[in-house]
Amino acid sequence: MADWMLWAIGAGVLVILELFSGTFYLLMIAIGMGAGALTSLARVDMPGQMLVAAVVAAIATLLLRRSRFGKTAQPAAEANPDVNLDIGQTVNVPAWQGGAARVMYRGAMWDVELAPGEAAAPGVFRIREIRGSRLIVGA
Repeated sequence: MADWMLWAIGAGVLVILELFSGTFYLLMIAIGMGAGALTSLARVDMPGQMLVAAVVAAIATLLLRRSRFGKTAQPAAEANPDVNLDIGQTVNVPAWQGGAARVMYRGAMWDVELAPGEAAAPGVFRIREIRGSRLIVGA
């Protein structure tokens, strides 16, 4: 079997595996393997093919990492509703004392603090963040 066929089969296998993983990193390595196949067609020896494949895969991976697809845009765990199900729930604050209060939430007393820029008026507030045992709330 010719070298270019091995490179192409390897790239195809990586593309298929990429479909199961959900990231683009295996696809970048498959692009490198495709470059190795093209280098093989240009009659370059195996060490040259491997070098070209590695360099192209590394460059493609670095470019992916710097793009918007390579960055995760998740909030911190304290404010991530996927991590803490209390984020987004509401609490009733009857009175504030210097930007802080104590409220009953889920059968326990909690310390409540206002988020920056919020007015300290009695009412219903939405939980934006949880720091330890303190609820950070906003209107």
